[in-house]
Amino acid sequence: MTHDLADRIAILRSGDLAFNVLEADLVAEKASSLGHHGRKVEQAMAALRGFDAATGDPDERLLLVKRAAKEVWAFFVQREICGLRDQKQIIKDYGIPGEVLVRLGAVEKS
Repeated sequence: MTHDLADRIAILRSGDLAFNVLEADLVAEKASSLGHHGRKVEQAMAALRGFDAATGDPDERLLLVKRAAKEVWAFFVQREICGLRDQKQIIKDYGIPGEVLVRLGAVEKS
C-alpha cells in the first residue's frame, strides 16, 4: 500500500468522525489496484529490457513497446484516480523510456 493511501486510512481511523468501513474498503481496493498495475508495468519493462539485451525482430520489439505503453498508461490513470498526479518519480523508478512515454494513450487505427 502506498504511504498516501495508508495515511488516508490512518486519518479516517483517528478522526472525530466514526471510521467508515466502506471508505476503508475503497482505499484498500485502490491500493490493490495500484499494486496490480505496478506489477504489470514491471513485467512489461522487464520484457522490453530482456529483448534489448539480445537481438531480435524489430516488429516483436515494437509490440513490446506498445504493450509497455498500454501498461504504463493504465498505471498512470489508476494513480491519478488515487490522487497521485506526479509521475516523474515513477518514470525514474520503473525506468520507463521516452519511446514508451510518447505512446501513452495512443490508439491505433485498425
